[in-house]
Amino acid sequence: MFKTAITEMFGIQYPIICGAMMWLCKPKFCAAISNAGGMGNLTAGNYSTEKEFRSAIHETRKLTDKPFMINITFVPSFREYYRLPSLRVTTAQHDEFIKVCAEEQVAGIEFSGMPVDVASGMKTVEMLKKANVKIFHKVGSVRHALHAQKVGYDGVYTVGFESGGHPLKDDVTTMVLTPRVVDSVEIPVVAVGGIADGRSMAAAMVLGAQGVMMATRFIATQECDVHDNIKHELLRRGEAETTIFGRTVGFQGRALRSKLIQDIVDVEQRHGGLRELIPLLSGQRIKQAWDAGDVDRAPLMIGQSLGLIQDIPSCQELLDRMAKEALQYVEKASGMIHGQ
Repeated sequence: MFKTAITEMFGIQYPIICGAMMWLCKPKFCAAISNAGGMGNLTAGNYSTEKEFRSAIHETRKLTDKPFMINITFVPSFREYYRLPSLRVTTAQHDEFIKVCAEEQVAGIEFSGMPVDVASGMKTVEMLKKANVKIFHKVGSVRHALHAQKVGYDGVYTVGFESGGHPLKDDVTTMVLTPRVVDSVEIPVVAVGGIADGRSMAAAMVLGAQGVMMATRFIATQECDVHDNIKHELLRRGEAETTIFGRTVGFQGRALRSKLIQDIVDVEQRHGGLRELIPLLSGQRIKQAWDAGDVDRAPLMIGQSLGLIQDIPSCQELLDRMAKEALQYVEKASGMIHGQ
């Protein structure tokens, strides 16, 4: 049904990729998405040592013979604050993880934060290319996409302002960012932000994307290892119930509105600094919230696609349904457009 640069590059059924999620994107969940025809994600930041990370790759491969992505995030300007969710692992450790990816010849790596060529040097890019590991970078602007193309990345993820996690402070939405990047580069573009069903997937592809990435939507699936309270909270909430935080300290994020997020916003409004915010942003706090189902305990990185989530299907049911819906909506739209 689908033939895009992404399905061709990786040999997958659906051009649907799971985005990185701290504490959630582990072998079992990753494999479930890949087995359903998409591409699961194994987030390197979940692991503290090279041995643990390599073991997780091996475990995933025991559960699926399909390709999956690895996420590695570089945010060196905050290196001293390792307790932050995605910053707990040092740049040196990430270099070790990249080496493991090359040795294990994983299908691909999505880099976020600083580009890998800046954080680790062109030698790293060359090592990954030699190992035939496809490399993508999450970007929030045309300028960053052009850099990725110049360096030799295999593609980019265009992260719109409505996405959960850490959208770029340029605040450009998926609807505008995706076609802008598609028109500016020749490498494949994957759309990120506001995508949770077949309609939004079809829209992204009409805008020129060769695939889509989702994270928030995958939380509300049967295989995602979070407390049921979290999943049902996502069904209860709407698209207006996320908010931006962290702008005052240069660490912008989007998360589900909660008591904890309001505490963070209050600190920012009275010009509190990063050191005061660190205890509220703790990665362990987030892990405990996922496990205990306490929405008010931690900043849960949720995007505005929240408003499109109506049920808790299996990963297979979700991807099959999205593919069917995408085709239906493209056909419906084409029926509304007639030539002269």
